[in-house]
Amino acid sequence: MTVAPERLAKALAAVPPLDGSGADLPSTPETVSWGWMPGAGDGPVLEVAPGSVVSVDTVSHEGILGDQGRDPVRFFGGFGVPGEAVLDDAAAIASSPLSHDPSADGPHVVTGPIAVTGARPGDVVSITVLDLVPRVPYGIVSTRHGLGALPGEVIGDDPVFSAFCLVEDGVGSIALRADDPERRARFPLSPFLGFMGVAEAERVHSVAPARHGGNIDVRLLGVGATLHLPVQVPEALVGVGDPHFAQGDGEVALTAFEAPLRASLRLDLVPADEAAARFGALSGPLGETPDLWIPIGLDPDLDEAMRDAVRGSLDLLTRCYGMDRRQAYAYLSVATDYAVSQVVDGTKGVHGSIRKADFR
Repeated sequence: MTVAPERLAKALAAVPPLDGSGADLPSTPETVSWGWMPGAGDGPVLEVAPGSVVSVDTVSHEGILGDQGRDPVRFFGGFGVPGEAVLDDAAAIASSPLSHDPSADGPHVVTGPIAVTGARPGDVVSITVLDLVPRVPYGIVSTRHGLGALPGEVIGDDPVFSAFCLVEDGVGSIALRADDPERRARFPLSPFLGFMGVAEAERVHSVAPARHGGNIDVRLLGVGATLHLPVQVPEALVGVGDPHFAQGDGEVALTAFEAPLRASLRLDLVPADEAAARFGALSGPLGETPDLWIPIGLDPDLDEAMRDAVRGSLDLLTRCYGMDRRQAYAYLSVATDYAVSQVVDGTKGVHGSIRKADFR
C-alpha cells in the first residue's frame, strides 16, 4: 500500500525530519535498552542534577521489529517513504548487534538510564514534559500475534498487520482501506511518551507497567504534564520511550500512532520528607497537569485496575485537600471521569481526571 508520492512529499516537507544535533541524549545502540527497563545494575548513559532539562531523541519500535523485517528503510519504503526520510538512529538500532528476542523481550526501545544526582529510595522523581516535536511525519499502528482487545478476531491468522499513518496539515490520517491509501480518515494529534519510568533492582520487561511507571500509555501526559514516580534505587535511573503522535483511551488494536519524538523533559527531585507531605505514601505513578490530577490504577484484571485508580484518588483527595474519605468517594462519583488507559499490555490501566479547579 503505497501513498501517492506527491501526498507523501507534501507531508515530508511540512514536518521535516530532525537530525541528531541539539539532543542531550540521542537514541543509539549504546544509549538504549531494547525491550527492558534498565535496572539498578545498568550504568547511566547520562547523569544530571535535579531540575535539569534534557532533550531526548526517542525512537519508535514500529518499523524496526523482527516481524517487520528489522530494516526500517525497506519496511517504510513499502509505504513509499524514501530512504533518506528514515531516521538514521532507527536504522542504526535495527542493524546493530543488540539482542532482541520477541518471544522474551518487550518491543519498546527505552532510552536511558538517566541518573538524577542525589535521588534515593523514598524520594520522588517528577518528569515534566516541556515539549514534544515530531521527528518524521509518519508512523504505524499495529496489531500482532493474537494481542490487542480482540485477539484473533480482526487480522485472522496474519502474524502482524501494520497500518501506515501520515501527518497532513497538522492532523493525523489513516487510510479507510488497505488497498486504497488515498481515501483517508483524519484525526487530531496529541503527542506523548507512552513509556516513562524509573529503575527497580532488576531489569523489568518493557510491556507491563507497574510501580516503576514504564509503559503506562496515558494519553493525557503530553506537553505540560508531569509524571511523579517513587524512586526505587539510588539515582532513580530514568528511562523513556514508546513515543506516540496520538492514541485513543483503550489503545484497543495493540498500539496507537507510534512515531518518533524529540522530547524536552525536566527532571525534578522531591525529597522523601517533602514527598510524604505532598503525596503521602506514593506507591506508583501519579500524573498531573496544570488543571488535573491523574491517579493511575494498574492490574492484570481491569476491574482491579479501576479499584486501584479509585483508591489512589481517595488517597490523593484526603492528603492534598483534607477531604473526608466518604465525602471524597461521593465527590469522585459525581465529578470525576475514569477512562481505560489501555487494555493491551497484560497489566491493564485505568486513569482518573480530578479537576484542581474544584478545590480552589
